[in-house]
Amino acid sequence: MGSDLRSGTAGGSAVHTAEFIVSSARLAELHQCSAVLRRTRARAEEIVDEARTLLAEAERHGDVAGVLMLRGQFEEARERYGQVLSAYLLLSRRINEERQDILRIQIDRDRLTRLSGAA
Repeated sequence: MGSDLRSGTAGGSAVHTAEFIVSSARLAELHQCSAVLRRTRARAEEIVDEARTLLAEAERHGDVAGVLMLRGQFEEARERYGQVLSAYLLLSRRINEERQDILRIQIDRDRLTRLSGAA
């Protein structure tokens, strides 16, 4: 027979503890990903700024061929920056969802603990 984590526990606290551990681990992983994406976003922003500066310089010097090439690179850098920013925002949303899940689990566990203590 399979084991039932809820048996022998007050209100299934083992299940809630396991859910909390899993959610906390996911949250930690998401925070690590967020840190990497934050650095990537900062670097992508620097690249866009560098491309903008080079484009402006080519425009000032009247370098038509350089302007055409650099404009394409600038637009590509902006597009890539937008992708990184979208990923960062999506991940931030996911982190907030995980935090809410953890809080929900803690509230449920606390509520069950109070109920079992009152009985």
